[in-house]
Amino acid sequence: MKAISTIIAIGMLAFFLNTQTFATDAGHRAEALEHAEEAVKHGEMGHAKELLQHAKESLKHAQAASQAGAGAHMDEAIKHLEEAIKHAEMGHADVATKHTKEAISQLSESGGRSAPH
Repeated sequence: MKAISTIIAIGMLAFFLNTQTFATDAGHRAEALEHAEEAVKHGEMGHAKELLQHAKESLKHAQAASQAGAGAHMDEAIKHLEEAIKHAEMGHADVATKHTKEAISQLSESGGRSAPH
């Protein structure tokens, strides 16, 4: 009987520890999406400087989500955000916007909100 109680206690502990990791991952994923969406809005207006600021913030949160175990889609989103940043730094708002949109798609596939239509 004591063994069953121990197994149940360990199972409950594992559940709650995994739930906290998911919550941390989801929070960063949501922040990454929010900043990426803002970056796209500015990019569509040709504002490379503002796009750059939001893409950098999105990248920071995407990297944190990746470290929390977000998966392959998050890694792809990070690659696109890095490309968006490179192009925004060169003043290429149009190309940076395309990469940011792809990052949003990947962020959404990683388990976050659905991409805007």
